[in-house]
Amino acid sequence: MSQTVRAFVGLGSNLGDRRAFLSAAVRDLPNKVAVSGVYKTAPIGGPAQGPFLNLVVEMRTSVGPYDLLAICQQLEASAGRARTERWGPRTLDVDVLLYGEFELDDTELTIPHPRMNERAFVLYPLAELAPELLPSRWRETVSDQEIVRVDDLLCC
Repeated sequence: MSQTVRAFVGLGSNLGDRRAFLSAAVRDLPNKVAVSGVYKTAPIGGPAQGPFLNLVVEMRTSVGPYDLLAICQQLEASAGRARTERWGPRTLDVDVLLYGEFELDDTELTIPHPRMNERAFVLYPLAELAPELLPSRWRETVSDQEIVRVDDLLCC
């Protein structure tokens, strides 16, 4: 029997029917344990664009980190994600945030996600699911970023 790992995936959308893209991705994500609330945030970096809806999903999975990345990329493709501009608007963005205590840094995948501790849209929803995994005083590091908890995703 394969060993299961506690993993966290971050999802965001700021194009089209954002809630529908998030709902479909969460529905299709295997091995869910918990889903955070939905947060509305301003984009960070990139061109002028609309606000994002973001959430985090906790999983218990036996797939490897690269296989989890492939699942994330398939969810993005299913939502019609087009990678035309770095940090540009997108129908769906799905990132592997944490994969147990595993650390990896290569051109294809970095775990923990390299900017997660600088992003309110990751830290606030992650705090709902696993506050013990956050750095101390994490709120101070993102206090300049606007974030509002909108509601819960009632799809899945």
